[in-house]
Amino acid sequence: MVVGTGYVGLTTGACLAGLGHRVTCVDVDQAKVARLSAGRVDILEPGLSELVSRGLTSGRLNFVVGARDAVRDAEAVFLCVPTPMGAGGSADLRAVEAVTTEIGDVIPAGCALITKSTVPVGTSKRIQAMLGRTDVPVVSNPEFLREGTAVEDFLGPDRIVVGSDDVAAARWVGDLYADLAAPVVVADAASAELVKYAANCFLAMKLSYVNSIAELCERLGADIDLVTEGMGYDRRIGRSFLKPGPGWGGSCLPKDTSALVRVAESVQYDFTLLTSAIEENLAQRDRIVAKIAGAVGGTLAGSRIGVLGLAFKAGTNDLRDSPALAVASVLGALGAELTAYDPAVGGQIAGMTVVDDPYQVAKAADAVVVLTEWDEFKRLDWTYMAEQMDGDSVVDTRNLLEPQRILDAGLSWQGVGRPRAALRRKVAVS
Repeated sequence: MVVGTGYVGLTTGACLAGLGHRVTCVDVDQAKVARLSAGRVDILEPGLSELVSRGLTSGRLNFVVGARDAVRDAEAVFLCVPTPMGAGGSADLRAVEAVTTEIGDVIPAGCALITKSTVPVGTSKRIQAMLGRTDVPVVSNPEFLREGTAVEDFLGPDRIVVGSDDVAAARWVGDLYADLAAPVVVADAASAELVKYAANCFLAMKLSYVNSIAELCERLGADIDLVTEGMGYDRRIGRSFLKPGPGWGGSCLPKDTSALVRVAESVQYDFTLLTSAIEENLAQRDRIVAKIAGAVGGTLAGSRIGVLGLAFKAGTNDLRDSPALAVASVLGALGAELTAYDPAVGGQIAGMTVVDDPYQVAKAADAVVVLTEWDEFKRLDWTYMAEQMDGDSVVDTRNLLEPQRILDAGLSWQGVGRPRAALRRKVAVS
């Protein structure tokens, strides 16, 4: 049984059914359960709708309302409920606790209660104490899913991490993934719970680092694309998470970095490296706003800004802690008039006009700003964009566009960490 049909829960349930397990997905939202039972998936995620449809057709996947009745014949219960940032930055575990309370007295003996949601170190012990039972093992099995590639990540993982003070239970949960060619790390509960935070916070620090290097590049006349290309060939560093941008965000990194800082504080450890990465992330967004202000002459009040991209990353419609939305919100607060387009985001958003045609963002714009790295923006007719604009500035916060195309259209181009009119240079690799 999988409790929760959000991003993690639905992916987990559909993929486990795809591996041949019989899966019941539970949610409290009756309308959502009805939509999923009919095969309608609201989450934009490649391959997920197809997996759900196949699971429904095969009979291995079904959706119900309410966990208490559904759990009575379960062998494993995955908790995939939200653990958002709570007061003071700690993880809010109320949903985890509510489900534990709901099913605690009816969960079958021997059934593994598995935390898939990201939870602080010590949560397994906390759940075990709430259950007040020794016949129900609690196992930590953190997810490592990237939005936009979640199905691929689940079915082709780098590793499976399972942890419990009941080693046999941890190994049994690991065996649920036996058909996946991935190493299984069996750990104690505390170590497994810390793995997810340690991994995500490392990635956040890596992104903050590369944004800092990009700032140095701008001040020193270097090119961040060439710097990171040179870095990426080092196998100790790798190529991933070396792209500068408007800051990191999404549903995981902001809350996980904050939660780990709070965990560190609870054991009297001053995690200055991580807090500095968080501060650098906020500073990066301020630098982007300043860059855009400079592109329109220094004053944002009354300027018309066309915004390309609102989702926190390409390939998703997720706006949670989106750096694109954060930058846009600051621009609006400083008096800019915003017209925005995102291929996966529609409807009304406070402080801006959201349109369904990317060329509309250029109409009478003093500047156009790329905030999300959708490939679609590379293919725009930038000569036509230039004809619609009042100004001539393109601020490319993702270094997505080919600068020469923008220059050929009669526009100016600014990236992040690159010379203002940089042209792509090839580096020979011996």
